[in-house]
Amino acid sequence: MRRLLAVLSFVVIGLIGGQAAAQDLGTLKLGVQQFGTVSWELDVIRHHGLDRKHGFALEVQPFAQAEAADIGLMGDAVDGIVEDWLWVARQRGEGMEMTFIPYSSSIGALMVRPDRGIASLADLKGKKLGIAGGPLDKSWLIVQGLAKQEYGIDLKAEATPVYGAPPLLTEKIKTGELDAVLNYWHFCGRLEAQGYPQLIGVNEAQAALGVPASAPQLGYVFKQRFADEHPDLVRAFAEASREAKQIMATSDEEWQRLKPLTRADDDATLKALQRRFVEGIVPHWGAAEQQQAADLYLILARLGGEELVGKAPELVDGTFWSGLSY
Repeated sequence: MRRLLAVLSFVVIGLIGGQAAAQDLGTLKLGVQQFGTVSWELDVIRHHGLDRKHGFALEVQPFAQAEAADIGLMGDAVDGIVEDWLWVARQRGEGMEMTFIPYSSSIGALMVRPDRGIASLADLKGKKLGIAGGPLDKSWLIVQGLAKQEYGIDLKAEATPVYGAPPLLTEKIKTGELDAVLNYWHFCGRLEAQGYPQLIGVNEAQAALGVPASAPQLGYVFKQRFADEHPDLVRAFAEASREAKQIMATSDEEWQRLKPLTRADDDATLKALQRRFVEGIVPHWGAAEQQQAADLYLILARLGGEELVGKAPELVDGTFWSGLSY
């Protein structure tokens, strides 16, 4: 009996110790756009307790707009946000030390109306083309660069670009006011499910310019100081993020659970969103992938100039956090 009590005491102490250890790394507060796709992954982390598994607590702060999340990070209202590394590099070039770990390589695609006879970028001459973002949107720059390289055409001059918000552009291509639209990947997924063909993905265009399609585009961004002071917390979050992606890559049931959050109207739309999300999973992250991003930066600097990248002709050191590789 004494031996049994001793064993039980050891087990209880171990369980208590394990529960305490689960909180050792503290809380990570992420600011995200309220209906952004990153909220799907964060929901998987919290639903499956992957944060607790890796010794921290994940707190999510929703913002109405991505720009508000950026301001929240700068003002220390949150510990991290989702942004692209081009934004991080520009911030570093201006003295604001941010740093990046990968989230996704998905960025967007060029979708066309099936009744406008558009089979290549060359067919966009004279067409009305919707662009999510502004004239310096990097997807737009990449597509322009490829059109110039492959067909010798200047899309900005030879097509009619219309800049606007993603939902508005989606509606305008449906009504026929636009011949094609360059939009973010999840808006493209919804159009794809409704029979609109994809002319080219931005990742494909990027690959044609010499940078692999798998190069990360979006990532979790932290202040350098925070990442350096909490390296175990950042790495634990990165592990939880990768485990969540593994679930999302292999479980149709998980996507059915996420369906209300995705706001997919039907299973065809949900399947398109699932497929495109999984395509964006970054399988490896290290020196090779960071060099690919640096190569893409040079292309973007050439296409967008100082107005896009600021005064840094090359990717600024520290843009990618040195504490993570896989």
